[in-house]
Amino acid sequence: MAITSANQLELLQTAEAVAREKMIDPALVIEAMEDSLARAAKSRYGAEMDIRVAIDRKTGRAAFTRVRTIVDEEELENYQAQFTLDQAKPYFKPAKPGRDEYWLRAGARIDPTETEPQIGDELREAVPPVEMGRIAAQSAKQVILQKVREAERDRQYEEFKDRAGTIINGIVRREEYGNIIVDIGRGEGILRRNDKIGRESYRPNDRIRCFIKDVRREARGPQVFLSRTAPEFMAELFKMEVPEIYDGIIEIKAVARDPGSRAKIAVISYDGSIDPVGACVGMRGSRVQAVVNELQGEKIDIIPWNEDQATFLVNALQPAEVSKVVIDEDAMRIEVVVPDEQLSLAIGRRGQNVRLASQLTGLDIDIMTEADESERRQAEFVERTQLFMDQLDVDEVLAQLLVAEGFTSLEEVAYVEQDELLSIDGFDEDTAEELQARARDKLEEANQKALDNARALGAEDSLITFEGLTPHMVEALAKDGVKTLEDFATCADWELAGGWTTENGERIKDDGLLEPFDVSLEEAQTMVMTARVMLGWVDPTELEPEAEGADTEAAEAGATAADMEARA
Repeated sequence: MAITSANQLELLQTAEAVAREKMIDPALVIEAMEDSLARAAKSRYGAEMDIRVAIDRKTGRAAFTRVRTIVDEEELENYQAQFTLDQAKPYFKPAKPGRDEYWLRAGARIDPTETEPQIGDELREAVPPVEMGRIAAQSAKQVILQKVREAERDRQYEEFKDRAGTIINGIVRREEYGNIIVDIGRGEGILRRNDKIGRESYRPNDRIRCFIKDVRREARGPQVFLSRTAPEFMAELFKMEVPEIYDGIIEIKAVARDPGSRAKIAVISYDGSIDPVGACVGMRGSRVQAVVNELQGEKIDIIPWNEDQATFLVNALQPAEVSKVVIDEDAMRIEVVVPDEQLSLAIGRRGQNVRLASQLTGLDIDIMTEADESERRQAEFVERTQLFMDQLDVDEVLAQLLVAEGFTSLEEVAYVEQDELLSIDGFDEDTAEELQARARDKLEEANQKALDNARALGAEDSLITFEGLTPHMVEALAKDGVKTLEDFATCADWELAGGWTTENGERIKDDGLLEPFDVSLEEAQTMVMTARVMLGWVDPTELEPEAEGADTEAAEAGATAADMEARA
């Protein structure tokens, strides 16, 4: 069947119908038809030819055109669709009467009698419409379907990509391997098994409210991933129920959930006259109850947020009472002391309360009773007392006095201002001088022993004399195989100072080689970068911060591939 024998307006009507059904632009459907007709024409006239089809948007008439482009002689590849300037000259003239051909330059027609041919000029000539056999028609149909499908996927992705992070209402369509397929209007979303609240079950045509967690392009089309367990879902529900949150008067600072069981949410008010907790609870609990009902009875603790970490943690551990809080900011860990009778309440059923508090604050929490803390402090007191007795050769009473005054190491005794020792009851100038002399002698003896051990292990002078490393540090490095300045320069800062890695939601401790010597991450960064500069690996001018606050950027910029390889 020839294309000219078809009802030309029917093409436009078909395009309109398909576009309306798929909710896409009719122009995209017509472009797909043009591509399919062009492919059919190439199968008739030759695949090497550049055949283009244009369908008139008003009449539906399809015009078939062959295009040949002038290219540089070195770029000539396709003799059917390209020619050189010399080859084009015989054709560069007005068309013969009755012949439908013309020249284009930059998309506009040109008169060959008024100009010379240039590279990039196109010769366009009309070719007869093709006969659409069964195979060609089937091929054209597949092209149209593919183009329409791609346009539909693009439309779906564009519609939902900006809605990620919001709540959407949908209708359950079916269940596949534990995953729920949800009709969300102009597409489908997937609620995966691990994103469902545990005890929930759905049947086809049930209404469901979900959080759009992610929208991604995939080979099978755009995928909209939904969730009912995400902490953000709870935050968005409160935003819908509490006008003050929507208006920005109250802000949700953190959310921690054990989906379907219990949750904690931290809020702060920027208006001193509004209680953030009361506003979220609502009159007789109406607001929070609406969220609880949506989450299948999940119990929600609403906690006032506080900039002070210790105060915030005390609030987060409610309803348990806290006696004392000790924070280790470097390790992002915190010790909480509670009364003996409050221990089970602070930990919660299966550790739920302390786990949610940890998620809410971003800290690792160690909980102990007052009795445990007292026992630990007593053990530390005895250990430090014995240390001073052995190292300083003093009696137990004198050692206990030092510990009671807060001395914890020989270094503190050796290098502290003498006035601090004289302030201890019973200490005179001679006693203070003698104690400091003994402490320094012991330290020098220990340093020399560590230095000898390091050399025996193969530590080189380049590492031993490096500023910032003590003999004990060099010994520890040598035991781990770091024996030269080059070895030291390849270390990552976390390898030296230690750190924390999060795996599967759990923080895992990474022990550092110099961590026992209280080397901070910043100090480790400085030493490693200094070693790299000394070795010529890094240009020191690149480390100079361009503006205030650029220290962090400089440190990050100095991280080499050796860091990443070591981390991996």
